[in-house]
Order: sequence, then C-alpha cells, then structure tokens
Amino acid sequence: MNEIIYTASEKRYDSMPYNRLGLSGLKLPAVSLGLWHNFGNTGNFDNMREMCFTAFDNGITHFDLANNYGPPEGSAEINFGRILKESLGVYRDELIISTKAGYLMWPGPYGDLGSRKYLLASLDQSLKRMGIDYVDIFYHHRMDPDTPLEETMGALASAVSSGKALYVGLSNYDGEQLAKAAAILSDLKVPFVINQNRYSIFDRTIEENGLKETADKLGKGIIAFSPLAQGLLTDRYLDGIPADSRIMTDGRFLKENALTDKRIEQIRALNDLAVKRGQTLAQMALGWVLRDGIVTSVLAGASRPEQILDNIKAAQNTGFTVEELELIDQISH
Repeated sequence: MNEIIYTASEKRYDSMPYNRLGLSGLKLPAVSLGLWHNFGNTGNFDNMREMCFTAFDNGITHFDLANNYGPPEGSAEINFGRILKESLGVYRDELIISTKAGYLMWPGPYGDLGSRKYLLASLDQSLKRMGIDYVDIFYHHRMDPDTPLEETMGALASAVSSGKALYVGLSNYDGEQLAKAAAILSDLKVPFVINQNRYSIFDRTIEENGLKETADKLGKGIIAFSPLAQGLLTDRYLDGIPADSRIMTDGRFLKENALTDKRIEQIRALNDLAVKRGQTLAQMALGWVLRDGIVTSVLAGASRPEQILDNIKAAQNTGFTVEELELIDQISH
C-alpha cells in the first residue's frame, strides 16, 4: 500500500448543515455517505477513494458500513480501511465511522442475528478489516426475535464499555421494538443515539410502524437509508430502464418488477414538481426525508463523485409548502 498525499479542503465545513442526533451531543451531516453499493471488490478502488475525498471535502463526515457490505462480504470495510491507512486516516478525529452486525456473515450458528457471541466477534472482525481501534457507532443490524433483547443490548453495552464503540444504534427495528430496546439501554447507561431505517417518498414504513414517532418521542436520532428508493427517485428511470441500470446489472438491490407503468408515471410527476422547485428529483427526494427535522441525516450511496455533489445540494432546500407535501402524497400513493 502506498500512502496517497491528500489534504482536505479548508472549506469543508462551510456549507454542510449538521444536525444533532436526538438529545445526544453527537451531530451528523445532513447527508451521509453509505458504502453499501460501490465499495466492494467489484468496484474501482480509485473511484472509491475519490468518492471519499469528495464527500469529506464537502462536509460529509459520516461514512456508514456494515460487516456484510461488499461483495464479497467484508470487502467494503477492507477497502475503506485501505483508504483510511493511505490517506483519509489523518482526519480520523473528524470522522464518524459506523458499522453493523445482524445479517449472515459466516457459516454456522454463530455468524448471524443477535447473539452476544456473534455481535462482539463481528465487531472485532470489522475493526481489524478497517485497521482502526474503535467505531463511532455500532449497530445491531436487524431485530432477532429468537434472542432475548437483554442479551443483544448487553452486547452493545459491552462494545461501548470495551472502548470499541463510542455510541450504539439500532437498524430495522419498529417502534415497539425500539421502545423496549431503549429502556434496556437506558438502564445500562449505554449511549444509544440513532436508528437506521429505510425511508423515502415511496416507502413510508417508519411512519406506519411507529418507529418515526417513537424515536422523536424518546429523543433518538434517525438516519434514513434508501432515501432515493434504490435510484427510482432520480432521473434515471424517467424513460424506462437504461441498459446500465442496477436492475439489469445487479439484482441484489432493485428488481425489474419494481418499475411498473404506474411507478414510471409517479416518477415523472414527482420530477415535474422537482423542476418547479429548482431541484433535481434526487435533491427533492432527499430534502423531503429531512423536511420536518425528525430525520437527522439521509444516507445516500453513490457510484461516482459527481453524484455526491448533487446529493449534497439537497441539504440547502428542505422546506416544502403544505401544497407541495399534499401533492407528493397524492402522487406517491
């Protein structure tokens, strides 16, 4: 590995809004960078590095990973760790690095779900892959109905007490599960600050299952993943499916049956509204998620640096009129 000379922009904090995670002392940028899609070994490393540089140069301090991000599993953490070692790591104290455990990571009964053994072993593996001593946020990635919640939350408490995580979070929990977990973590005096859930104009699940309301009531932050609905809330699908779409090249994320004639009509109508607002559809979709201050940050992936710059602009216009919000609801339902 060769160290790359990188000096971050002196203006990196000039325009990005930073929002407090619930009632905690931690702030996140309004737009965070997710390393789910394009940081595995199938990606181009030079492009990964440039995306990280572009993000940080423009105020994105939060880089979100998980043990199974790739492909193959673990490779996103390895590649990000290389970027840290060669260049970005000199700014470690300015970065929020998060990772997760909860989905299948290795064979056998101890490489999945929510046991204490799996979570703490996975965290050790993640730290080794990234070459760092701690993560800022460690998440349980999904609810495990077969493991006592006290055991899973106790593992998160151990991650903090060992110094391997500064804060903890929950991902893909609903409102009732969140309330129970939060009570346990509060008793354990664990700094639980964030929920990560899917949320977009096309996916209102957290409004329906109580997660958004409960997080707000309890003073916990929310970071929204898939805020662009796997790319549907962009201009890529205004005229159908392009040849290089994820639908055609990578079936892990977006299925062809997701793009119905009705959905294309909805995308075009939303794009018309975005144009009237002076935004791209992606910018409006990200701004919509941030509109009421309950969601702390939107977690946007990217395949090239230019997309990151486009997404960041969403943070400059998150205000909507009542009429615009009603129209978005009418179009999307």
